[in-house]
Amino acid sequence: MPVRRFGGHRSLVPYSQTSKLSYGYTKMNISRSDYRVFSANSSTACTELAKRITERLGVQLGRSVVYQESNTETRVEVKESVRGQDVFIIQTIPRDVNTAVMELLVMAYALKTSCAKNIIGVIPYFPYSKQCKMRKRGSIVCKLLASMLAKAGLTHIITMDLHQKEIQGFFNFPIDNLRASPFLIQYIQEEIADYRNAVIVAKSPSAAKRAQAYAERLRLGLAVMHGEAQHSESDMADGRHSPPLSRTTAGHTGLELPLMMPKEKPPITVVGDVGGRIAIIVDDIIDDVEDFVAAAESLKERGAYKIYIMATHGLLSAEAPILIEESAIDEVVVTNTVPHEVQKLQCPKIKTVDVSLILAEAIRRIHNGESMSYLFRNITVDD
Repeated sequence: MPVRRFGGHRSLVPYSQTSKLSYGYTKMNISRSDYRVFSANSSTACTELAKRITERLGVQLGRSVVYQESNTETRVEVKESVRGQDVFIIQTIPRDVNTAVMELLVMAYALKTSCAKNIIGVIPYFPYSKQCKMRKRGSIVCKLLASMLAKAGLTHIITMDLHQKEIQGFFNFPIDNLRASPFLIQYIQEEIADYRNAVIVAKSPSAAKRAQAYAERLRLGLAVMHGEAQHSESDMADGRHSPPLSRTTAGHTGLELPLMMPKEKPPITVVGDVGGRIAIIVDDIIDDVEDFVAAAESLKERGAYKIYIMATHGLLSAEAPILIEESAIDEVVVTNTVPHEVQKLQCPKIKTVDVSLILAEAIRRIHNGESMSYLFRNITVDD
């Protein structure tokens, strides 16, 4: 037996066995179960989705305290060690969007300074996603938020049904944009009687691709709405149309540019047959519902006998529940990416589909280093 000498001491351990020792210094086997799941919400109503996800994963929700001080500053205290671990922050966005964003940023930075290995944000509804384009003299706030999240320490994001898929280009780290459509399609097949007599409706031409994806998967017809339900934006008062009319430079004649005609939308029209059919309007976000109510009334006038609305994110702000209850809409189906229990109490027509299963599976696959392609089966570029 070979003898190893360390200073004045002898070791009678064979060379072949030294690699099997694990005293914390010779060789460490890091378990793949070393990860934590936290909720960054200070509101108990917003932690329901996080609890559902951790139950499916079979892990405990990480111990932390998130609260607002008397001067409304956000404070986060992580109550357990996260050193060298994968940490997932589940943040659902309530009505107070800015507070939720600040909670997420502070939580991510607290985990970063606590030496977490990877910090993955699970943000089912990504806030400010509608502000992803330059409008007049505004700003692309979604790009600003992406930069802030990266600076705070996030290394990966899991989200669902971004308002525009191109938002993924704002990030300099991976982002997985999951789809809620399999769950909503399953609801249509199981909960809507005689769904074979339905037609999928796009509320506007911009929503036609999403509606087409639903129609092709359900083998149903497609109708597209166009007209006054789309509120046009007026840019006549922003200064762009008010240059001095007679200002010319000495020796230089003014250029006469072609005049851009203002847009004028026609009365609301429906391209497609909805008479005697069930109309299912699909969209990614339902917030202010005036357009949906107007669309439902138009479809009723054209012979649709039931109106359903399917949307991933049910923000349902302001008087939305009351307007839905008093409208021709029969049912509004949304997922639980955004808490809306209060709205459901105000309007029994609002139904919820649970998507915690796919979020939990995404967390498991990312932590274990498995492929995410399974979660995107049959998802095309246009979906």
